[in-house]
Amino acid sequence: MPKPRSQQISLLDTPFYHICSRTVRKAFLCGVDKVTGVSFEHRRTWIEKRLFQLSQVFSIDICAHAVMHNHLHLVLCVDVEKVKKWSTGEVIERWHQLFKGTLLTQKYSNQLDNQPLDKYQLEMIESTADIYKQRLMDISWFMRSLNEPIARQANREDNCTGHFWEGRFKSQALLDEGALLSCMAYVDLNPVRAGIAPTPEQSDFTSIQLRIQAAIKGEQPTALLPFTGDEHQHKPLGIRFSLQDYLTLVDETGRILRDDKRGVINSKAVNILARLHVSDENWLKLTTDFESIFTGAVGTAEHLCEFSEHVGLQRTHGIANAQLCLNSA
Repeated sequence: MPKPRSQQISLLDTPFYHICSRTVRKAFLCGVDKVTGVSFEHRRTWIEKRLFQLSQVFSIDICAHAVMHNHLHLVLCVDVEKVKKWSTGEVIERWHQLFKGTLLTQKYSNQLDNQPLDKYQLEMIESTADIYKQRLMDISWFMRSLNEPIARQANREDNCTGHFWEGRFKSQALLDEGALLSCMAYVDLNPVRAGIAPTPEQSDFTSIQLRIQAAIKGEQPTALLPFTGDEHQHKPLGIRFSLQDYLTLVDETGRILRDDKRGVINSKAVNILARLHVSDENWLKLTTDFESIFTGAVGTAEHLCEFSEHVGLQRTHGIANAQLCLNSA
């Protein structure tokens, strides 16, 4: 039986989450239907455009993404502190970029309406803005805002009705640096592992391609949560790891996966893995079979026990695999 969201998400433990959403009825997100010969590649543009739009509205950043033939992978980061800084007006303005809001919030945001609001109406506005604040850092609302418009657009194109996505998206809490980076690499290497692309830099509509293209110019993509490096702990929320080290890990792993055989990761990449307390053998397992190794939250055994206690789980699931794969170096 699927766990309720309250037992899958705990912002007290981590802001990072792996999300996977799959289509139904053999619907396509991209690629070519071998039966009809119809190409669905343009749908990847729909998804990526909507994804980046939502990241500008919600207080949720994108760490990694990959659009596959019939499913979508995301690694998201919820920025709770950012929401606290938003004024009532900014919250309502952001909400109106996606939804109509109420008649009162529309009146509040309408600059052409000079009619002042009374005390009771202003209190209602504040109460509504508090609700919107919670929704704008809620992964379920983020996924709803992503999936529903895509489903309607795809159904119109397919000239049909009904569900386009499975009813529930899969959510996994990523409790520490090893879990986060191995999951990001797993997502970034999806097209390489599936044989859709020969190398990470040729993997269209993925975060790794955007990061590589920006890195060539000495930059980081504005649409993605940046790597801040180990030495920048005082900086705002980001991925506290070296971008160059991460690109090295993904490149080395991708070469091995693409060769369809178990190779050897070079010594430089092994040194990076040692800092993550992950052996090279287990790194390959994680970046190949991440979702089958872990079905729930991901992290070291210690972090998993803390997470289970905070979300009210009586048993700590995945602790054996955590001890094997993430406490191994």
